[in-house]
Amino acid sequence: MYKLSNRFWFSFHGWCALPIWVLFCFICLTGTIAVVSHEITWLVNPNARASNPDNLPAKTPAELIAVVEKAYPGAEVAQVMVMDAYLINAVIFSDHDKPMAIAYVNQYSGKIQEVNAGLTFVGFMRTLHGWLLFPWQHGYSIGYYLVSAMSLVLLGSLISGLMIYKQFWKAFSAPRIRTKQGKKTLLADLHRLAGVWSIWFILIISLTGFWYLIQGITYHMGIEMEPHAPTISGQLLPTTEPSAFPVSLQQALHLAKQRYPNFNPSYIGLPEHNRDNYHLYGSGGEIFFDDYSYQVAVNPWQGQIMQASSPTDMNTLQTITHIVDPLHYGTFGGLWSKLVWFVFGSLLTGMSITGFIIWSQRLVRAKATTAETSWKKVEEHC
Repeated sequence: MYKLSNRFWFSFHGWCALPIWVLFCFICLTGTIAVVSHEITWLVNPNARASNPDNLPAKTPAELIAVVEKAYPGAEVAQVMVMDAYLINAVIFSDHDKPMAIAYVNQYSGKIQEVNAGLTFVGFMRTLHGWLLFPWQHGYSIGYYLVSAMSLVLLGSLISGLMIYKQFWKAFSAPRIRTKQGKKTLLADLHRLAGVWSIWFILIISLTGFWYLIQGITYHMGIEMEPHAPTISGQLLPTTEPSAFPVSLQQALHLAKQRYPNFNPSYIGLPEHNRDNYHLYGSGGEIFFDDYSYQVAVNPWQGQIMQASSPTDMNTLQTITHIVDPLHYGTFGGLWSKLVWFVFGSLLTGMSITGFIIWSQRLVRAKATTAETSWKKVEEHC
């Protein structure tokens, strides 16, 4: 059987990242920051903190909407996002002078702490990491494909790295960092050690990134993995339109809770038109499923549940879709798992830098050796 040499695997390992090193490093860095973007916002912006000195119970999303509608009588609320307990909730609305704005509402005090009419830091980092701010057109973004295709580069780097460093398991029991044998040796030791300790992380990020690539292709081709709630039949609508829907958001949330007792809302979409539903998304306590794994659509006219799904109803593809985000961003365990992802994301970013330095130094030496050999041959023929 033909056996590939170490030289081949080393060249393959270098070429996996070298031609696109800047892009690869940038994606690693932005992903690392995106993991803790909510926490960075919490640190630098006091208005993003849900302080609760009086230990008050959290208000419901319907109550938060009422707060915004009272402050902005002309507002049309579209969505509500329920964050972690230490972060404010976000009510997204439009008004006559605001095409789209986000009200940061403290869910305990009911106070609007800030209204943001632009792109938030969280949104900017997620967009920058997800598709490099490339525009979406005809169901796809070039940036999205570039980023998700990096999963193949990352997987190739992992496989070739393990083929080069055949006794990698020794780094677990006897880690070695030689600080007195020059910069080259130090960089190589750091690169190898970080790589070995990050094997599990690189595997998770590359596989979940590859799933994003598959997901993007299927979306581009118009293939839907999850069913959509049906629109309400026109025959069921009242002949005269009332000032408000007969079924309130609070009643819709109650129906969702009856259907799924563990339902914990995270995102709420209000009806966009009179044939639309309340779209309620949330989690139910399963650790590896995202905050959209429970979905309930409620008819705002008759109070019927038009569509509902939970992890127990999902097929294999839907299950993968809903566990990819928590694994890719490390959100499944709250703040502590995010911090672990941040640390290993930093290691991965550092590995891309040390790998580039090691490889470029080898290229320079190889060129110098080639030039010297050629010059000697010229001298011999003179």
